[in-house]
Amino acid sequence: MLNKTLRASALLTLVIAVAVPVAVAAPVPSSPPAPEPVTISSLWGDGRMHYPVADEEVRVSVDARSMYGVGSVPQRSWGTFRISHAQDGKLYWGEFKVDCLTTGGPTATVTGRLVRTSPGHPWLTTLDPHTRMGVSFFVPDGGEARIGLSGATKKGEPLLTRCMAPAADAKIVGGGFVLRDRD
Repeated sequence: MLNKTLRASALLTLVIAVAVPVAVAAPVPSSPPAPEPVTISSLWGDGRMHYPVADEEVRVSVDARSMYGVGSVPQRSWGTFRISHAQDGKLYWGEFKVDCLTTGGPTATVTGRLVRTSPGHPWLTTLDPHTRMGVSFFVPDGGEARIGLSGATKKGEPLLTRCMAPAADAKIVGGGFVLRDRD
């Protein structure tokens, strides 16, 4: 009986001697990676742009946000912008769902797809549904703000590229915009 007990103890000691170093040497699970820094850019406001036809008025209103991780292209953008044009006693407007807001210092570019227009708007017949337009903004801390409109491509023509708009070349003559860059 003593012999059986000694053999069992020896076997148990052998198992422990082999298992303990393996358990101690096993790699420690790594901690989850640190989350990427996320920053938000925003642009909002309403402004009347200088327009060369005296009895017409063009306004742009915007409420847009973008979320950035690493890099200069936003991971996600959302919001709306509206372009309105008063001419011949009528007010035409188009509302766009934002698909990109990029920012850098005092500048921003917003693009979006047309989702609604005023009744009877010429865009209903001249543009494809959900066409994309772009607007650029120059919003300095002090001084003169500017805006640029891309226009839209005609029916059957390729869409404007996401996140693209022309230089902000027209003065803002009323209203204004607030830009918060991601930096």
